[in-house]
Amino acid sequence: MNWPKSATKSWWSSHENLRVIGVLLLGQLVSLFTALIGLTSSLIAKQGVDAPLTQSMFAYASLALIYGSILLYRQQKPLVSWYWYLLLALADVHGTYLITQAYQYTTITSITLLYCCTIPWAIILTWFFLGTRYSLWQLSGAALCVLGLSVIVFSDTGSGGGGSKFILGDVLVILATLFYGISNVGVEFCAKKKDRVEVLCMIGVFGFLVTIVEAYPC
Repeated sequence: MNWPKSATKSWWSSHENLRVIGVLLLGQLVSLFTALIGLTSSLIAKQGVDAPLTQSMFAYASLALIYGSILLYRQQKPLVSWYWYLLLALADVHGTYLITQAYQYTTITSITLLYCCTIPWAIILTWFFLGTRYSLWQLSGAALCVLGLSVIVFSDTGSGGGGSKFILGDVLVILATLFYGISNVGVEFCAKKKDRVEVLCMIGVFGFLVTIVEAYPC
């Protein structure tokens, strides 16, 4: 089927279509960086280095510096109370800590797949706290996701040579996704209702502070 040139030009010039394409590309870029972070964490764990908090410290510092500079330039007053950002930072830091710690016990494949547990947690949290309602197809997809992740845990149970450590790693990942679900839902709510620059800045600031405090005794 040949599309008329005018129709093609109109489609590409549509603001909504370009926005969707931009979101998809950003999603793929985030996935790429997530994969690179997972690969790096796995390589660090194989070298015998166990420093999950230190690994995330620089990411939080970068967020604080970049988006903090924008806020200072704007001279904008905070739109959300600081203690909400502290709670979100606590959830995000502990999610990062647990999932990074999991690389010491299980494989990068299991961690990457089990990371999808964030989706069911986000659905549950948004249902109860944000009032979001999902269709039967969406809920069925989430249930199928959980079923597939259960298969991964059972397969690690039967793995020879350190199977118990695999299970520990899988449990750490699942707990991490719970914290990530809390953090993601909170960040989404604040970013949509308030200001995303402030949210990213404050997550960076409080995430860095929490990381410093918890890493110091180590």
